[in-house]
Amino acid sequence: MRTMLEAVSTPARILIVDDEEEIRDVLMTSLEDPAFELTGSSNAMDALDKMRDARFSLVISDLRMPGLSGLDFLRTLKECDPDVPVILITGVRDLETAVETLRLGACDYITKPFDLFAIRRSVENALERSRLALENRCYQMELERLVRERTLELHGALKEIEEGYRFTLEALAAALDAREHETRAHSQRVREYASRLARQLGLAGDDLIHLGRGALLHDVGKIGVPDSILLKPGKLTPDEWVHMKRHPQVGYDILQSIRFLAPAAKIVLAHQERWDGTGYPNCLHGDEIPLGARIFAVVDTLDAMTSDRPYRKALSFQTAWEEVYRCSGSQFDPDVVEAFLNIEPGVWKEIHDLVNCRHQASEAGDVLCQR
Repeated sequence: MRTMLEAVSTPARILIVDDEEEIRDVLMTSLEDPAFELTGSSNAMDALDKMRDARFSLVISDLRMPGLSGLDFLRTLKECDPDVPVILITGVRDLETAVETLRLGACDYITKPFDLFAIRRSVENALERSRLALENRCYQMELERLVRERTLELHGALKEIEEGYRFTLEALAAALDAREHETRAHSQRVREYASRLARQLGLAGDDLIHLGRGALLHDVGKIGVPDSILLKPGKLTPDEWVHMKRHPQVGYDILQSIRFLAPAAKIVLAHQERWDGTGYPNCLHGDEIPLGARIFAVVDTLDAMTSDRPYRKALSFQTAWEEVYRCSGSQFDPDVVEAFLNIEPGVWKEIHDLVNCRHQASEAGDVLCQR
């Protein structure tokens, strides 16, 4: 099968349709040229049969023929091949008919007796317009192909960047978790918990993405907390608490200047705020706290209670579920708590176990890959 570009450079196939053999012969003789491949037809039905077997570059047709008329032929032809140019020839000088032929898609209307030079000019003009239209279509198709190709390349590059961001953020979160030995995979768990609770509340799209990043990086500000305070097994002194309470602000300062993390930075800043206004660092109250931070506060408590600590073993998910209920309206947003309670404790445990399995598999892979 020829491509469209190849069709532009091949001889033009011209179909001449007229019930008068003499006129067909005159037209074919006058148009004889190596650039043309001429075919004659005595009526419209025969012409349509020929057009089913081959594609023509141009059709020259008489308007009045026995059987299917020139106008009906033009209508049928344009339904089958709307792109083929058609020149109509008639012995009747009728302005209304001429307008109708052009409305139906004819490119020219010539009356008999016709000037052979005029026919030649009309044919060359029609073929040139068709050639230019075909070349323009080829150009558009090639341009569209290049756009699709470049779009796919761009999507691939953006996907790689996104994956790079994801791996970097997860590596940073893993490093933070590893610093507090008893909370390994904590950031990954609270991210999954927060996403599940957010979906229960109807969040979707970018809101889920920003919440996931905020949950993953909520403790990034602990980079600025000395190990002597962060890892202290006993109670913190008032001065030590001053240092600890700075970590949301430190985390916010780190993230807010990074454009794609700026929405997550607001969650990081407010993740220790409480619904009753007794949290830190800004003592925000109620709806002043970003929704993402209110969601995080619930699942952070869930993870803290169901994880081992130096001073106690992990509590059950049922116990944590009941504690969240008890703190509704004081520590937590009641609406968020209601959504949380609509999820069975077993669902939270399934998420917990799945994240831990992934984390353990990742650690095993790191060990196996060491040289």
